[in-house]
Amino acid sequence: MMLNKKLLLTLGLGLSVTAFAQNLEDIRPVLTGAPFLRISPDARAGGMGDQGVATSSDAFSQFWNAAKYPFSKTTSAVGINYTPYLGKLTNDVFLLYGAYHQFLGDEERSTISASLYYFNLGSVDLTKLVGSEVVSEGTAKPNEFSIDVAYGLKLTDNYSMAVTGRFIRSDLSGGFNSDNTLKPANSFAVDVSGYFLSNRGQSFGDYEGQARAGFAIQNLGPRLDYTGNDESKSYLPTTARIGAGYDLYIDDLNKVGISVEASKLLVPGPEITGTDLNGSPIYNVPNVGVIEGISKSFNNPKSTMISGALEYSYDNAFSLRTGYFHESAEQGGRQYATVGLGLKYQSFGLDLSYLINTSKINSALDNTLRFGLTWTIGEESSNAQDY
Repeated sequence: MMLNKKLLLTLGLGLSVTAFAQNLEDIRPVLTGAPFLRISPDARAGGMGDQGVATSSDAFSQFWNAAKYPFSKTTSAVGINYTPYLGKLTNDVFLLYGAYHQFLGDEERSTISASLYYFNLGSVDLTKLVGSEVVSEGTAKPNEFSIDVAYGLKLTDNYSMAVTGRFIRSDLSGGFNSDNTLKPANSFAVDVSGYFLSNRGQSFGDYEGQARAGFAIQNLGPRLDYTGNDESKSYLPTTARIGAGYDLYIDDLNKVGISVEASKLLVPGPEITGTDLNGSPIYNVPNVGVIEGISKSFNNPKSTMISGALEYSYDNAFSLRTGYFHESAEQGGRQYATVGLGLKYQSFGLDLSYLINTSKINSALDNTLRFGLTWTIGEESSNAQDY
């Protein structure tokens, strides 16, 4: 069977979040199954260097750190975000993300939240060569999605934790698989996260401010089986995130926030297992269990990614954002700047972000505009006054 160019580009990039370059000799990224779980799904985070573990709570906190929800300033909200993917190559590949959260009880110390993340890899025409003729084999529609539910709880007035359970399905065959070598892979995962938010108090000069900090261990679960072969199972994109930030209140209407975040894939990278006839090293990914894989991931310190961000907001109605994301060249070389805009009117909010590639390596999200909508269903929570 001959797969057309679109299939090769779509599936090839779908299997790796890192972008392609013309020279791959020195690039050995850590590859995982369900790589869409590594792509920032919301426009607010997309305008802040793709970070969110320690930023202020919003409707999309589920993806980054569900422990932020107990500090939400609204009792309930819904968020929907759309992200075009591979926009330079095709127009039918996209990511769609929706999230919801709700306080439990009158004390507003615990939350329940849920989200759906869907990655559509487009429609792919399949053909095969019969003699000298190209014969159609139908159309494949590969896709991936995850569904999760989280529970968050304030353990103190300034610190909360959350646990998230997630179901993951990755169907790269798109429902068309004549030889049964590729099948949909299913798995489940858990997240554990924490969030700290100080009280608003005296800061620099006559200004007030408050500190933020957060951590998350995400997508911890069994490997994905695409082929039925134990030797070729794919690791989930298990990730550790830690971040901190500070909000400076210039006056009652103007606020400036700064945030930094570091994240690391807890997945083993390629290791040297021998040499070829020319004496060049041969690299292979270790076939070990999840826990041992996490341990081996620390042999690869270059799989750590760093981002920084600034956010200015006026009266919680208008926001300007910018950020920068850096990944080592050996791990894929994603390096880019981001800008974003946020608008809010009554119970509705709109977020936009734009990615500007600063690396020589092409990015699947280069020059991509992301859209996010939020709807505040409930009322102001006690956090709106306390913090």
